[in-house]
Amino acid sequence: MALRLYNTLTRRMEEFRPVTNGQVSMYTCGPTVYDHAHVGNFRTFLCEDVLRRYLKWKGFAVVQVRNLTDVDDRTIHAAVERGINLRQLTQPFIEAFFADHDRLGIERAEFYPRATDYVAEMVKMTERLMERGLAYEVDGSVYFDISEFPDYGQLAQLDPAAQQEGERAAGDEAYDREDARDFVLWKGGERPEEGDVAVWDSPWGPGRPGWHLECSVLALSHLPQPFDIHTGGIDLIFPHHTNEIAQAEGATRKPFARFWLHAKHALIDGRKMSKSEGNFYTLADLMERGYKPSAIRRLLISGHYRTELNFTEAGLEDAARSVERLIEFRRRLAMSRVDADGRPATRLPELAAAALQGFEAALDEDINVAEAWGSLFSFVREVNSELDKAEQQARADEVEAALDALDSMDRVLGVLALAETEAESVSDDKRRWIEDLVAERAEARATGDYGRADEIRQQLAGEGIEVEDTPAGSRWRLARQG
Repeated sequence: MALRLYNTLTRRMEEFRPVTNGQVSMYTCGPTVYDHAHVGNFRTFLCEDVLRRYLKWKGFAVVQVRNLTDVDDRTIHAAVERGINLRQLTQPFIEAFFADHDRLGIERAEFYPRATDYVAEMVKMTERLMERGLAYEVDGSVYFDISEFPDYGQLAQLDPAAQQEGERAAGDEAYDREDARDFVLWKGGERPEEGDVAVWDSPWGPGRPGWHLECSVLALSHLPQPFDIHTGGIDLIFPHHTNEIAQAEGATRKPFARFWLHAKHALIDGRKMSKSEGNFYTLADLMERGYKPSAIRRLLISGHYRTELNFTEAGLEDAARSVERLIEFRRRLAMSRVDADGRPATRLPELAAAALQGFEAALDEDINVAEAWGSLFSFVREVNSELDKAEQQARADEVEAALDALDSMDRVLGVLALAETEAESVSDDKRRWIEDLVAERAEARATGDYGRADEIRQQLAGEGIEVEDTPAGSRWRLARQG
């Protein structure tokens, strides 16, 4: 069966074929690490995780890039307010992001570039745009001239005649969501309130890159051009993704990305979940109230990514019950296995094959995860009915066929495997204690207090906790026994 995806760029369903046979290149917009990510953010990240998992399920090798925005107005203002540098501010939040990321069973991308590590490349792209007549400087700042880029706004379906030619967006404030106008590539000029927090040298004087520039550069630093899939929340279509395209294609004169996929928001009481509105949950909030990550994952990927999701406690309770149902189903299947010894055959292999066919057909139609869940739970219901008729027993090979189908579907959904790890995990109180220490250690390392960082590592080791430092941050795990 062929995978078809809804391409925001063309506003239609298209058969997906990667540029390179058998390999998929994908860029996914990541978090702005000035605070803890909330479950609304993770709704998008989880939709992208299902896409990644399904591409691998279909046999593709996937190379994914997810950026970490560690410089923008919000990170700078937070660092100035606290009297620390950007790395000191963002490192603990990066650590917390990956802790939540792993708790929710999100597969790790191949690359997690930080914006601040690529400023030199951003300067080079800005210079190239100026050389090609697509950008201009005013008082140390550089702006993209949308009047010189005829295809500007295609992704957002903007009317070129309505674009406000000649106006300029001075910075990242509110991420300039409302107007089509020249946007900043390099934000220069005197800003004494920012001190030395985020200032780099450039041909136009001291300054820092604009928010939109980073994703163009980070994508092209790790992926071919054009790459296959670019994803993000629906609110990023304009101006962020629109400006990404203008920058990348203006600088290289090549198409940027072939497929654009956008997830709709998670809502609370019919309103978008957001920090600015104050109506959001973090994963820690929900876990403190007794909800497990497997139930949270189940709810956040319960509907199609192009539909809004109303996040409620009742929905979480339902999600928790459905996860328990899967656990009990797997347990029942495992216990029903008996030697053949002349037992009559059951329909388990037939039901397994039909479930996998329905599951794949659903996900082949624009990752319709709601229909995929329907196939899974129809399988659960029908197998339970078959086991009832077979006096709770089935031949070992038939049981294996059913278990293989269940595990195969869960390789995409990732809920049952996550639930099974939770049964072996530490208590919530101890988890919080560990993660507080890991965050403290991250801050100690960021400030150069390596003595304290080593003390914390030894303290955790004494409790049977191993800490691993990676380019994406530190992660912890229970030490293997024996």
